[in-house]
Amino acid sequence: MVTTHNLGFPRIGRGRELKRALEAFWAGKIDEPALREAALRLRAGRRQQQRQAGIDLVPVGDFALYDHVLATTLLVGAVPPRFAGIGGSEIELEFALARGTGEQPAMEMTKWFDTNYHYIVPEFSAATEFRVASTRLFDEIDEARACGTRSKAVLPGPLSYLYLGKETAPGFDRLDLLPQLLPVYREIVARIGAMGVEWIQIDEPILALDLPPRWTGAFATAYNELAPHAPPLLLTTYFGAVDKQAVLLKELPVAGLHLDLVRAPQQLDAFLPDYPDDKVLSLGVVDGRNVWRSDLRRTLAQLRPAYERLGERLWLAPGCSLLHVPIDLALETELDPELKQWLAFAVQKLEEIDVLRRGLSEGELVIRSELAASDRAVEARHTSSRTHDEAVRRRLARLNAADERRASPFIDRKKRQQERLRLPLLPTTTIGSFPQTPEIRAARARFRAGALSAEDYRTSMHDEIRAVVERQEAIGLDVLVHGEAERNDMVEYFGEQLAGFMFTRDGWVQSYGSRCVKPPIIFGDVSRPAPMTVAWTSYAQSLTERPMKGMLTGPVTILQWSFVRDDQPRAETALQIALAIRDEVCDLERAGIGIIQIDEPAFREGLPFTSDQRHDYLEWAIRAFRVASSGVGDATQIHTHMCYSEFNDILRAIAQLDADVITIETSRSRMELLKGFAGFDYPNDIGPGVYDIHSPRVPDEAEMLRLLETALRVIPAQRLWVNPDCGLKTRGWPETQAALRHMVDAARVLRERLQSPAGAERLSCAVESGEYTDPV
Repeated sequence: MVTTHNLGFPRIGRGRELKRALEAFWAGKIDEPALREAALRLRAGRRQQQRQAGIDLVPVGDFALYDHVLATTLLVGAVPPRFAGIGGSEIELEFALARGTGEQPAMEMTKWFDTNYHYIVPEFSAATEFRVASTRLFDEIDEARACGTRSKAVLPGPLSYLYLGKETAPGFDRLDLLPQLLPVYREIVARIGAMGVEWIQIDEPILALDLPPRWTGAFATAYNELAPHAPPLLLTTYFGAVDKQAVLLKELPVAGLHLDLVRAPQQLDAFLPDYPDDKVLSLGVVDGRNVWRSDLRRTLAQLRPAYERLGERLWLAPGCSLLHVPIDLALETELDPELKQWLAFAVQKLEEIDVLRRGLSEGELVIRSELAASDRAVEARHTSSRTHDEAVRRRLARLNAADERRASPFIDRKKRQQERLRLPLLPTTTIGSFPQTPEIRAARARFRAGALSAEDYRTSMHDEIRAVVERQEAIGLDVLVHGEAERNDMVEYFGEQLAGFMFTRDGWVQSYGSRCVKPPIIFGDVSRPAPMTVAWTSYAQSLTERPMKGMLTGPVTILQWSFVRDDQPRAETALQIALAIRDEVCDLERAGIGIIQIDEPAFREGLPFTSDQRHDYLEWAIRAFRVASSGVGDATQIHTHMCYSEFNDILRAIAQLDADVITIETSRSRMELLKGFAGFDYPNDIGPGVYDIHSPRVPDEAEMLRLLETALRVIPAQRLWVNPDCGLKTRGWPETQAALRHMVDAARVLRERLQSPAGAERLSCAVESGEYTDPV
């Protein structure tokens, strides 16, 4: 019989129970035992769902209260020294690392490969020491065993753990820590084996990257040391091809390999013909990153040669963890039936794996009804008229070079924009959203339920916008925003108003910690039937003399943070979205809005892992942004925002976006992300974030001033903006107002220093060139 297993399952619960428990704990409404009990119930439910779906080996260790990489940091005792003595319990320490404290900023957070999941970045130095410091993984193994669950332990691999971290001191290489880390891993795997666990799934996703030779060479060292002390190891790769490492992987002393055939089906050819007779080969054949139903007949045909070659040594699984998809399609009782038949969520994907197992092991006659249903769904989606819009395709075909280029170069545009906007040196602004209060959410929920009329809803949102504008003026911000009270999510809000999208009621996916998103599903050609933001932004501008930013989400981010159709190239879908956003940008300009921000936090996230694929991606991603942003005149200022991504390696591509102002996340890294700007003369304006909005911590004026002074070493004052790291939707008003006042005060102090006689001399060249004109 073919063995089925799962690499990981969503943690949040069918009703987002994890989110509610975490936020109740942070608010002091429940204590730690209650939080542990909520987590216990969630884990039990997850195991039951996977067993009922027909999975033989259920993962244990894939659950985390905040993040699985952070859980590994706690397991191996790699807590940064700056958190020494903080936290009375492991859970308190965990949240201090993730969210910061009154004294210490949170650990850095960045994207998990090319997903919208964020992980907490480990911090390493020459002084880092490792030890087995947590029993949580072992406790969860005992918990599963007590329930009679046949399980395998899940453990991030030592090399991926080190690689995904960061050095905190110059001149140090984190790979040098491997000799100290391996004995701790050896102790962990030996202890797991002693508990009677059959297999350990040890995840090494970095094998899909372009690794330096020294890192690649370390795999033999690591696994030669671990394997003799461990139960059978299933070395697990995903998110890309590892065929370039086929020789290495087949020779490693592990009991099996997992390959992601969804992302890289061609790689099987490098493994199957001479695959070792003593190893299991696990094939990921169901998409763990998207929501489309599998073509079971085609997948069976793909699997048959492997089954004939391997027999019972063939295992079946999703391509990657199902963390990245919603839990259960059965919850979606209101979806259009035609569209619903095209979908599969986590539970359904596991059921597909069980069907494939039975089809291979027992023959296609046993699964003939499931194959027929799959065939009908595939054919219905392929032939549906709802997926194609000829008007959209004709418009896309008419695009030319002029549609993706601003009329004048940045230096000329900046003069026109300064004449119009009259902004001071070091202008202050925010990234867009303000706190989504219970009152805002309640009004939106009542409106959606039909309990609040459109007129009353508009009045309620106008009241919120007026209050936000008044607060910003009182704080002293230079460029205001309307606060986005009417928006449920920065992608979902736009998707709801664009043709070609569908939406779920309970299709939640974890982004980080308690933050969950409900990604739209792009099933057809995309267009904009009507303006989406113009009325709200125009109303906000009518309340103030200060510039009001129009706030939009960019085409690449809408693409990346949606579940995207897989029946046409992603580049084509991105350009369709870009044309829709272009229409909105031009309408905002016609309404008198002088600053328009097109957020692209996912721009770096979409970058392929290997260098041979990056050129094509960057070419169409840059084109999509420029199509969206280039329909306006020189006096209209285009901003973009990027956060929680390591993008120093694509600065030239970011410069090619030609946004007048880019704002970026930098506070968690204490401006480290600006190192790339020191070696690359970024030509346009930059706003590095001066405080972390994902933490309740409120930094004082002096801390923000130090960060701005650091930024000035790299960015000329006449091109430096002052802003938070990201939007403020998840924060409360008291901390938001306090932090923004400190930010405005820090900018004022620095502005006064620069405009003193000594500081003025440093700006004289910029003033004489006309690049900066003091409005006073």
